[in-house]
Amino acid sequence: METLQKKPKAAPAKKLFVNNKDESIRMFKSDFLDVFSRVKWYVPLFIYVPFISYLVYQTAINPNVSILAGIGLFVAGVFLWSFMEYFLHRFVFHYHPTSKFGKKLHFMMHGVHHDYPQDSLRLVLPPAMSLPLAVGFYFLFQAIMGPDMFTSFLAGFVLGYLGYDMFHYATHHANIKAQWFRKLKKHHMDHHYKDDEHGFGVSSTFWDIVFRSGFKK
Repeated sequence: METLQKKPKAAPAKKLFVNNKDESIRMFKSDFLDVFSRVKWYVPLFIYVPFISYLVYQTAINPNVSILAGIGLFVAGVFLWSFMEYFLHRFVFHYHPTSKFGKKLHFMMHGVHHDYPQDSLRLVLPPAMSLPLAVGFYFLFQAIMGPDMFTSFLAGFVLGYLGYDMFHYATHHANIKAQWFRKLKKHHMDHHYKDDEHGFGVSSTFWDIVFRSGFKK
């Protein structure tokens, strides 16, 4: 007589979020550290719009950079940011470490956003993270491109980052009726609530199309 075998239970569905309310949990025991993990959505505008304007001005008054070259470098900077946004989101923010420290670091960097996706205070990068990165890219691009060419390129790169911050906040909390925005918002919401291993573009779906990491229609 054949022994009847029980079918293995199906694996539970992957939990993609914990709390869909606009609530903000503590990440650090220290009040001093914890306050720097939160930021209002408009703060990056006050920091980076003047910085971008300064870089554009430096390019405009530089006799060694033509108008056409300045525009080309600016567009190239925006384009590079779009790839960086995709690359970081897919391969850094969605890397799943196995160590206890790695898991804690991953949660602080991105996991908290997936568990509390509507937390309006953790939708743009806090200056404590973005400013050191901006300084690092400033000197990196200056060293690679030289003092004449890097200002316009960096201006486009930073504008791309700022656009990412604003679009990210908007996809979670704005109600813009334009069809292009509704498609962009659906793309990001599907990443949160349907499949977080696809749809890594936030300000654009371009690289998801290129690398076929978008959602099947």
